[in-house]
Amino acid sequence: MPYCAYIRKSRADMEAETHGEGETFARHEKILLNLAKQKKISLTAIYREMVSGETISARPVMQQLLDEVDAGMWDGVLVVEVERLARGDTSDQGRVQKSFMYSNTLIITPLKTYDPANEFDQEYFEFGLFMSRREYKTINRRLQTGRVSSIREGKYPGNVCPYGYDREKLKTEKGWILVPNPQQSEIVRLMFSWFTDPNNHLSSSAIAHKLNDMQVPTSKGGEWTVSTVSRILKNPVYAGYIIWGRRACVKQIKGGEIVKSRPWAENYEMCKGLHEPLVSQEVFDLAQRSFAEMPTRPIPGKRPFCNPLSGLVVCGCCGRVMQRRPHTNGYPDSLLCPQPGCKTVSSPLAYIENLVLESLEKWLEDYKIDLTLLPVNHIDQELKVLKNNLTALQSDFALLDTQQNRLYTLLEQGVYTTAIFIERQQIISTQREELQKKISVASQQLADFEHQQSSKTELVPRIRHVLDVYKLTESAKQRNELLSSVLEKVEYHKSTNLRHSSDSDLRLVLFPKFTSSRPNV
Repeated sequence: MPYCAYIRKSRADMEAETHGEGETFARHEKILLNLAKQKKISLTAIYREMVSGETISARPVMQQLLDEVDAGMWDGVLVVEVERLARGDTSDQGRVQKSFMYSNTLIITPLKTYDPANEFDQEYFEFGLFMSRREYKTINRRLQTGRVSSIREGKYPGNVCPYGYDREKLKTEKGWILVPNPQQSEIVRLMFSWFTDPNNHLSSSAIAHKLNDMQVPTSKGGEWTVSTVSRILKNPVYAGYIIWGRRACVKQIKGGEIVKSRPWAENYEMCKGLHEPLVSQEVFDLAQRSFAEMPTRPIPGKRPFCNPLSGLVVCGCCGRVMQRRPHTNGYPDSLLCPQPGCKTVSSPLAYIENLVLESLEKWLEDYKIDLTLLPVNHIDQELKVLKNNLTALQSDFALLDTQQNRLYTLLEQGVYTTAIFIERQQIISTQREELQKKISVASQQLADFEHQQSSKTELVPRIRHVLDVYKLTESAKQRNELLSSVLEKVEYHKSTNLRHSSDSDLRLVLFPKFTSSRPNV
């Protein structure tokens, strides 16, 4: 079996590059190539990762490498130093240690080769991971301290600028400062002016509609929403302040895994900034008073559940989840898209509900007809094609491995120079990556097909049960649970108004769970 190399760029490497120490990937790749040549190792893959994550869960390339190590794909892994493998807590360090120990995979560095079967190497490896964790903590603590110091000096510590500003490097000292963006800053001033105008006050929703009508893009080039406008009007940065920790990362253990969230914090750092405010303190305070005087919306948990299609129907134009709009003038409740400016037209909720049920009934009938019309061996033939495709891709991948090994032979024989070797290796590496993607897709297609065939036998009676029980219950919540048990989502397409034309353009696309069939109505 071949060997692979793992190269990770850390924060320290990024800082070193700014001081002219060269590109990290190139330097480390050269070191490991020379190491492979020295030890006559067949290096068939190089994994590169630019994520400087604390945990393995934040490093997808490392996860892939550990999965392959667990599967016994590699005789050994080459790294510049053992600390590059893990900087997480003891659970991450244990994950790395167990993967290499139980698969009997070597860890090869320029200074030492770690043999998992050797007790002394195990202890030395554990100590190296422990010191790596301490180094990470020290670096992270210094970074956080530096950020807080910058905030208190009025500098901007973030990488993404708030709408209306650009980021500019200070010339006489370290740090960055916000400078008004010529176009966006005027939009921010307009938003505050519309919101605080006592004679012609515009709500957040009205401002979003107006900006979309004016074809003013957001910072990401999308359309404005109520929440986006409200966040800008509530952000103290436009009054000249710098805030930090308002949505600090909070880690929790759920289901045995670390889950990160960013809740709104009550206590956060706010200091007077060095940047130019876009609005005065009086205007900003007036906007906050307007928000405070708005009527409090009812708590969602205390409202009755009235929408049996809640969370299921999504707009086919913008992808937003459709919402129920109640009417008090005798008209029936309607289902509409909440995205301002979206061209999707609403429809009566009860009509869409009945249409969904009719679609499920039609899907069952069509599925039964397909089973009677298809040849007996149709499924087996399709399964065979998928397997043959995967086998052919794997054979091509094995051929590339052989070509990769030949490169090392030519390198050792002096036929290839290091420059030519790297050039040829990059070509084969690109082909390997493309093949790996195709193999991944083919494997997923095969797994999905096998899963679909086995799960359809469960889905059909489940849909039949939902249709039989649905009309017997009047609870909107129970109806929603029934539909959610068999549907992933329902795409809603409609662009003409009911008042002016027929329903001919109304179309629903149902996504039943565990199947690739897409019934259209």
